[in-house]
Amino acid sequence: MNKVIEEKLIKIMQGRQTKTDPSHDFHHVYRVFKLAQEIGKKEKADFDILVPAALFHDIIVYRKDNSKSKNETNESAEYAKNILKKIKDYPQNKIEQVVICIKQCSFSKGIKPDLLESKILQDADRLEATGAISIMRTFSSGGQMNCQFYDSTDPFCKKGNIAFRSCLDLFYGRLLIVEKGMHTKMAKKIAKRRTRFLKVFLAEFKIELKESKVI
Repeated sequence: MNKVIEEKLIKIMQGRQTKTDPSHDFHHVYRVFKLAQEIGKKEKADFDILVPAALFHDIIVYRKDNSKSKNETNESAEYAKNILKKIKDYPQNKIEQVVICIKQCSFSKGIKPDLLESKILQDADRLEATGAISIMRTFSSGGQMNCQFYDSTDPFCKKGNIAFRSCLDLFYGRLLIVEKGMHTKMAKKIAKRRTRFLKVFLAEFKIELKESKVI
């Protein structure tokens, strides 16, 4: 990837990225971008595809309780496509692959990526959904939606279906299971460590609830 183009894309992303959602802000995207680069080096990825895909994968963001959120990846892919078309030194024949990467990034759609760069981007993004950062992001998003921390009748989702009644439900519906869907060796190693930390957090949380005599 041409460094001049890369810096230009970073500035475009930083200027356009949401300022009202800390779980999807510039810092989130930049972490995904840097993780994708590190994994990409190991996997010998095409950075002309990987860099813009990582930088624009969350350029369009809606609250998760907004019906428009299901179209985020498609809208983000279209935004990236329009930006790249305007950059004359960017290889135009790779734009469609960037679009594919962004569209295949979504966790909720359960897409199995076929491009190497798609796998790397999906890994980098999903690493943000496990470990310490994922806890911060989960409760930030929950706060925006006025979501309770946990369901007092079933805080650890022992009663069957996970209905996303609370922030903690997301741990069982996403944070603890993303490790199983990693594609690359590096991402699998990182996810395993981060998942262990989540389990430590939940164990401490359970102790604190018992100390408060609420379970």
